[in-house]
Amino acid sequence: MTDISEERVMTSDTHTSDEARRRLRARYASETRFRYIGLGAVLLAGAFLVILMSTIVTQGLPAFTAHFVTLELDLSEPDLVAKFPDEGDANGAVAFRREFDPLLRGALREELPFVTGRGERRTLNGLLSSGAGIYASGEVLENRDLMGAVRAISVPLDDDAELYLQGSATGRRVSETRGIASPTGTEGEIEILSTSNDFATVLAQIKEWLLEEADDLREDIAGKRRAIAQTETQLAAARREIETATGARLAFFQNQVETMTNGLERLRLDIGRLEEEATELEARAARPGATESLNRSLPSLLVEINGGVVRASVVAAHAIEGTVVVPLTSTEDAPAGTWRLVELTTPEAARRIDDTAIIYLDQLSARGLIDDRLNMIFLTTGASREPELAGIWGAVIGSFFTMMVTLLLAFPLGVAAAIYLEEFAPKNRLTRIIEVNINNLAAVPSIVFGLLGLAVFLNAFGLPRSAPVVGGMVLALMTLPTIIIAARAAVRAVPPSIREAALGLGASRLQTTFHHVLPLAMPGIFTGTIIGMAQALGETAPLLMIGMVAFIVDIPGGPTDAATVLPVQVYMWSDFPEALFRQKTAAAILVLLSFLVAMNAIAVLLRKRFERRW
Repeated sequence: MTDISEERVMTSDTHTSDEARRRLRARYASETRFRYIGLGAVLLAGAFLVILMSTIVTQGLPAFTAHFVTLELDLSEPDLVAKFPDEGDANGAVAFRREFDPLLRGALREELPFVTGRGERRTLNGLLSSGAGIYASGEVLENRDLMGAVRAISVPLDDDAELYLQGSATGRRVSETRGIASPTGTEGEIEILSTSNDFATVLAQIKEWLLEEADDLREDIAGKRRAIAQTETQLAAARREIETATGARLAFFQNQVETMTNGLERLRLDIGRLEEEATELEARAARPGATESLNRSLPSLLVEINGGVVRASVVAAHAIEGTVVVPLTSTEDAPAGTWRLVELTTPEAARRIDDTAIIYLDQLSARGLIDDRLNMIFLTTGASREPELAGIWGAVIGSFFTMMVTLLLAFPLGVAAAIYLEEFAPKNRLTRIIEVNINNLAAVPSIVFGLLGLAVFLNAFGLPRSAPVVGGMVLALMTLPTIIIAARAAVRAVPPSIREAALGLGASRLQTTFHHVLPLAMPGIFTGTIIGMAQALGETAPLLMIGMVAFIVDIPGGPTDAATVLPVQVYMWSDFPEALFRQKTAAAILVLLSFLVAMNAIAVLLRKRFERRW
């Protein structure tokens, strides 16, 4: 009895001692830390996902809308009517389209009759897309009843005009006025006086801008001085090498010394020039009320007064001097609130659209001629070098044909291979080698399949380059291991009792497989197939190797026509310098993601709809 009591006391002490409590607290603390670390990892991943998606959405959404200008076109002109082609006359349609560019330019000048100079007319015409004539003529050819009368037809604007109307080209600040403005003329170079120093705020902002520019120059100077110090160190080392070098080595270091000496001279000259510019800017910024002359490297100031627009060139606290872009209706005094200041915060030298074009766009918008609508060009056309005319429909159709070829090849082959390996193949060394190789092929980089397609399908078999049929064959090879693995897992998941029951009732092995096992495994097979197809839809590298990166304007009509696919289109657009192409890159990514999400959602629904619980 004593021994048992002592053993119970010892056991109780082991689990209730201070040391045991410390271990228990440490274990609980470790579990809590692990829980918080896991939660933090999930939250961090979610935050990165939110940042990624918000960036893509904010950049891509503007591409789904576009600004169009509506112009009155006289489609009853005898020359135009005489060139109106019959249906199916391709050559006549080409000649008919050529008539629309001058027709559109004339209609645009009629809306802004004050644009008379050659340079101003060129600026005004540049607001229209280069494909505006093709777009307008295509609308007339599709709706032939438009001919013979004056019609209002909307055409797309140029990409720079589109960016300005989106608010991406420059910031815009509008200031209401407090004083009475007195213009000295209605055209040419004029002066506008204000009774309340309405221009003082703008002048102060210009002074701040000058100071910021001076600070940037000082940073450039500091960087060049660091480069001088580094070059002088290298120059000293090269001169030491010259003292002992001979032959070719001596010539090499002499050339290095000469190059670095010239480089130092250029850097010192640059520093001197930048020092002068920075000092001048700082001196101008230090005079708060002094008059400032505006140039292309400073923000622009526009004055809207008496129905006209003046572009300021000299700004003082109480007055501006500038050039009239839109003629004023009179030189009468403008009361407070009836005139305003418009500041374009991005300097003209830092944007692709100039002040005159912006004024013309504002005038067209004020007349109600520009509207924002769904960008059907982006959704229904193919590739183009002009960003405002580029669309994704060609890539969508190319992706469709490519995925159809992939599915028709990979699905039956993959399912047949999986059924054979699971149900009919003998379990020997050869089948084990095949299974291992299938698993290894699923991990092979996709570009390897592209090299295989280039060597076999294009070079050996001579199949058409850049065609969906070749892309589908390459992607089928890449997707096949994934489908086989998923199909084998689905077949293996069918309980053996199903097979035993069918065989017990007299069914053959073939009947058991196709009448009982395969129908029950189909949900898992479909799920794996859709996931493999979604992976293939997002592939770029293998398709680049077989030439599907080519610039294709036409919409493909079949699997053998030249085409591109959505991921390759995204890749090509991302390499273009125009800002509007960056928007379309993000928009194409959104379209691609929507297809991928839809395919994965279908896989989930199929699994939930047909899944059997055993």
